[in-house]
Order: sequence, then C-alpha cells, then structure tokens
Amino acid sequence: MTQSNGENPQRTRSGLHRIRDGIQSRSLVARKRVENVTKDDVKGFFIRNAFVLLTVAAVIIGIILGFALRPYKMTYREVKFFSFPGELLMRMLQMLVLPLLVSSLISGMAALDSRASGKMGMRAVVYYTTTTVIAVFIGIVVVLIIHPGKGSKDEFTKQPQIEQISPADAFLDLMRNMFPPNIVEACTKQFKTKYAKRVVHVKMTVNDTLFTLNGSEVISREEMIPVPGSVNGVNALGLVVFSICFGLIISSMKEKGQPLKDFFDCLNEAIMRLVAIIMWYAPIGILFLIAGKIVEMDDITTMGGQLGMYTVTVICGLSIHAILVLPTLYFVITRKNPFVFIAGLLQALITALGTSSSSATLPITFKCLEENNKVDKRVTRFVLPVGATINMDGTALYEALAAIFIAQVNDYDLNFGQILTISITATAASIGAAGIPQAGLVTMVIVLTSVGLPTDDISLIIAVDWFLDRLRTTTNVLGDSIGAGIVEHLSRHELQNKDPEVGNSVVEEADKKPYKLISQENEYENERPADSETKM
Repeated sequence: MTQSNGENPQRTRSGLHRIRDGIQSRSLVARKRVENVTKDDVKGFFIRNAFVLLTVAAVIIGIILGFALRPYKMTYREVKFFSFPGELLMRMLQMLVLPLLVSSLISGMAALDSRASGKMGMRAVVYYTTTTVIAVFIGIVVVLIIHPGKGSKDEFTKQPQIEQISPADAFLDLMRNMFPPNIVEACTKQFKTKYAKRVVHVKMTVNDTLFTLNGSEVISREEMIPVPGSVNGVNALGLVVFSICFGLIISSMKEKGQPLKDFFDCLNEAIMRLVAIIMWYAPIGILFLIAGKIVEMDDITTMGGQLGMYTVTVICGLSIHAILVLPTLYFVITRKNPFVFIAGLLQALITALGTSSSSATLPITFKCLEENNKVDKRVTRFVLPVGATINMDGTALYEALAAIFIAQVNDYDLNFGQILTISITATAASIGAAGIPQAGLVTMVIVLTSVGLPTDDISLIIAVDWFLDRLRTTTNVLGDSIGAGIVEHLSRHELQNKDPEVGNSVVEEADKKPYKLISQENEYENERPADSETKM
C-alpha cells in the first residue's frame, strides 16, 4: 500500500516532465520554422490562398462600402445599378447549378456499386436526420431560454399578407416534385398547388309548414379548391431523384454503360473548370452583393426590442450548431481536427454568406472540398447535391425558433405536444425548402399552420430575414460539407475495396489517400504531360 502511494507521485512527476519536454521541443521546432521563413514562402502562401484572402477582403470592403454609401439615400434604381456586378455572380453560379447537380450525381452513383452506394446513402441520410433534429432542438431550447417575444405586438409595423397554404397540399407537392412528369420542364419549373374559388349550388327541399308551402330552394356558396399550378425555379428534388436512379442503372450496366459514364464524367470535369474561372470573379460579385444589400436595408435604429432580441436569439442558435455541434460531431467520428477542415471551406462559407443560396454555392463547395480538403470525389458527388437539396440544418433551426417566437409575441402558451409538433414539421419542412434565397419563409407557413398560429405574423420577421437568411445558408453549407467528410471517413473501407479499374483522376493524390479516387481517364489521357491541370 505504502509502496503504491510512493510510486504514484513519481509517475505523475515523470508524466509532467514528458509533457514539458514535448512542449519545449515543439516550441523549438516552431521557432526554427519561423526563423527559416523566406520571402518566397510568404509569396507562396499568398498565391496558394489567393481565393480565400480575396474573398475575405471583399466581404470587409463590401461592409465598409455599404455603410459609407448609406447616408447618400440612393434610389431603388441606383441601388440596382450598384448591385449589378453581384447579380451577375448569382446568375453565373445558378447557370452552373443544373448541369453540375445532374452530372455530379450521375457520375458519382455510376462509379459505385449498388452495395457501396446503398451504405453511403444510408450513412448520409442518418447524418442529415441527426443534425437536423439536433438543430431543431437547439432552436427550441434557445428561444425558450432567451424568450425574445416578451412585450407588446404593437411595436411591429404591419407588412403585406402572406399567401396561405395547406400543410397536406405542401406535403403532397413535395412528393409530386420528386417525380416530375416532364424532366425537361423540371429544369425550369416546380409543381405548386394553387387555390381557386368555386361556386357550389345546393338544392334544398322545404317541407310544408304553417308558414311555407312545399317547394325547393337553391343555395349558392363559395369554396376554395386546390388546382394544379407551377412556380419558376429548378425542381432540384425531382432532378436529384432522377439522377440517383439513372446513375445506379448505369452502374449496373457495367461495360454497356461505360460510354454514358464517360460522358457525365467529362461533363462534370468541364463544369468544374468553368467554376475555376468564375471563382476569380467571385470576390468582386460578393463585394457588390453585400454592399448593395447594406445600402438597401431599412434603418436598423428603428428596429424594435423584440425583433432585435429575436435576431440575437437566431444568431446564438446558429452559432451553437455551427461552432460547437457540427465540429464536435466531426471530431468524435473522424478523430481529426474539425477547424483545419473548416478552414479549407472558408471560401464556400463566405460565398454562401454573400449569395444566401446553398444551391448557388454548390460549385464553390465542390471545389473547396475536393481541392483543399482532398475529399473523395465519389463522396462529394453524391453527398453534396443531395445535401444542398434536403439537408437544411440552419433552416430547420430557424423555422422552429421563429414559430415559437411568433407564439410568444401573440401571448400563446405552447404545450409539450405543440412544441413536439413544431419540431417534427420544422424538420419535414426544411427538407421541402428548395436551396433558393428566403425559401424558409414559404415553408414557415406549414410550421405555423400545424399548431394553429396566425400565418400573417410571418410578416413581423421579414425586416431581418434577409440577414438571417445569409447566416442560416452558411450553416446549411457547413452542415453539408462536414457531412461529406464524415461519410467519406465511414465509407473508407468500401471506397478502398472498389474495383482496381477505378483510377485516380489526380495522380499526385494517390500517395496521400488510403484508397483510389474516381476515374476521369480515357485513352488520350496518358498522352498528356504530367504537369497538366487535372484537378477537379
């Protein structure tokens, strides 16, 4: 007993010495590195990180420029002219979303056998569901603790009425959009139930009484009926379902499907090269997008206390999810530093902040994950397009939080069952929220209707939605990207055991990876010089 007590302090002292020696050796190595830094090293760092540095600088300059121009009280037309370079960036990115979404999903699914794609798909779905449920839970807890809806409803200025929609029709529209009858039309339109008035004539027979004789009377009444309709915008959900099925069929066709597989691989490569060109314009576009939005926004000083607290609450909820939950999940599963991974995504996150559209950010997200974080292309091609369509952590958190805030503003006490209903409908509605700016406002109607809250009160939060929309889009993109990293780690054995014919499109990456990446090669590729650009 005495001997063991004597050993313990000795063991502790030796452990402390080891830690101290380790810290000293590391600090010596770090000092030598700093001393050995040359002008060329600094230049190389700036060249390697030019995109990220330019994008960060664009955001800072955009914010300063926006606030500097606010006192000049620009007209709507002048603001539109000023924001034009930003509008061009949005149009360029949206132009590439459709071919990128289809080609990446088809080539990604065609490169995997059905068992590997099934396992990867299951892991992705489990990840999406888990993070969305956690996000909704965080949103509900934060809004119940901070309680931003205290006070009078009078401080809000009334906005125009919001279009009504039935939750049942919204759910059916989601299912209908998964199976578009015309795949070409799905590239430009989505199905959406509209409502029309119909006059119903009811014939009533009146019996003989003291006052009236036998006879009949026709009573007319109006009723609202659902009618088929459509709205402009890419039906991403329908294209995702079609592309996954098409890719799986090509994969099962083996040699017969090779020409189609090569075509979509080549299309994907070409789109990514276009993305590489557009990325040089991205900082200019983001600068004018942010500056234009700041010039256009309402006076912040007139914002009421409740709306200010609501904004703070949403920022707290999104920060907890993005800075604590997602990195912790990544670290626990992969045992790698999540912040090194996130640093590689910086340009995609800033682009999401500027464009407020996860679909428009998709091309940049691909580039960041594959080139900076070296994530396997077979994983990114499946996880990212599906994630950008259905995985909306930020939107789910925002919808649950906003619904409870509207209940608090109306002095409406929610019981546990209603809070549970909000959490389920917010999770489901976030899947139906297309990756377009402010789509969350449309799906908010479904969440509010589910617990009988007034849908017109969505107009109370429109004043700050443009800003919060950018933050939740950034959270959505981060969630998709971390999901790609986690799914790659969990699927590493299936990816390693893939047929030897699946080569590596980037020769240099072969040494760094324990498995091979998707093949981009054809018979002419071997003739190209070794230093030619084969990145994607």
